[in-house]
Amino acid sequence: MGQQFNKVIKRRRRKQYLRRKKANAAAAAKAPVKKISKPSKEEEAKPAAKKTAKKAAKKTTAKKAAKKTTAKKTTAKKAAKKTEE
Repeated sequence: MGQQFNKVIKRRRRKQYLRRKKANAAAAAKAPVKKISKPSKEEEAKPAAKKTAKKAAKKTTAKKAAKKTTAKKTTAKKAAKKTEE
């Protein structure tokens, strides 16, 4: 009997879900659509240059951080070897 009841619950939940989904789709269709104007070619080029500069800066800082962590690891290994001897 439990399986039958679970089936009924699932159907009810599915109906509620579909009702909500339909309401959301209707609300989205009624909402005004904002038009986005295309920026000029000069404006497009400027942010791209900034992005590449930021990416390069991030890479260099990441490399420096990686070097520091590897340096710390190697010094820790050397210290551990000295304490063993």
